[in-house]
Amino acid sequence: MSRAAELASVLETTESLAIVCHDNPDPDCLASALALKAIAIDHEVDEITIAYGGEISHQQNRAFVNMLDISLQSVQRTPIKSYDCIGFVDHSQPGANTELSAAITPEIIVDHHPGETVGATFEDVRTQIGATATIFVEYLLDLEIELTTRLASALLFALHRERLDFVRDPTRREYEAALAVYPDADLETLEQLYSSAFSPGTLDAIGKAIASRERRGSSLVASVGRTAETDALPQAADYLLNLEGVDTVLVYGVVGDAIRLSARSIDPRVHIGETLQGGFEALGQVGGHHDMAGGRIELGLFADDADDTDELLEFVGGRLTRRFFDALNLDDG
Repeated sequence: MSRAAELASVLETTESLAIVCHDNPDPDCLASALALKAIAIDHEVDEITIAYGGEISHQQNRAFVNMLDISLQSVQRTPIKSYDCIGFVDHSQPGANTELSAAITPEIIVDHHPGETVGATFEDVRTQIGATATIFVEYLLDLEIELTTRLASALLFALHRERLDFVRDPTRREYEAALAVYPDADLETLEQLYSSAFSPGTLDAIGKAIASRERRGSSLVASVGRTAETDALPQAADYLLNLEGVDTVLVYGVVGDAIRLSARSIDPRVHIGETLQGGFEALGQVGGHHDMAGGRIELGLFADDADDTDELLEFVGGRLTRRFFDALNLDDG
């Protein structure tokens, strides 16, 4: 039995499905949620909800949700336990990168990030694949589910944003998946998504990262300060990676009650996910791929001083910078 058929067999006995995105979902996660919903509808699941934690602050992600008319609701407003089936897309670890309680184990998991098995009824985690959307394109083709223009557009945009845009080690499967959905996608909608404007908060955060950057060799650390724009961190990291001679970047900042980390590397010798784990695993939740990673460190004892952002970042920033450069085995020279 194919993996798609195994997934279908789980859905055939399901009456209600809660599809849970990771916090601050990106196009790969959202498109995968839409694809799972399409498969569930095809297998006559009566009630389907797509839920997410955090916020959708990246300007393209907001445009993605609005232009493709994706119906979402927050995890906090979703009675998850009332659904007889829970599905995780683009993440796999209960309690990690999700507001959902760690005590809740999903029945369905589809992901391309590394993680330990959690004993779900259906679990398809393929770390050798570059995007979760790639896996769902395989399912849709295998199950012969007709692609709507909306779903094809969502999947194509997700594939480009996750891997193909930045040539971040895409596999052949990403190109094959993109070719498969391309004929049914609305290219005009995709053009509008790519031209979506930066919010002032994102632009301010990127500006602070540029001004605060500290470089050691070909590696760089920068702070966005305090921001409400969570997605400004990866955008700042992507931007700083364009600096001549720089191949590895860490951007950090205070978002809400936590310090957020976003890292990128195009150096084939550096596994940036393992680098963050080596430097920060003892402090919070971190991890990722060979070329892109992120994390969250609770403010904890520093929370009382969080109102004084400058003092907080001065105190914490030096330690984060030192840990990152140490993890890369870079000395002060």
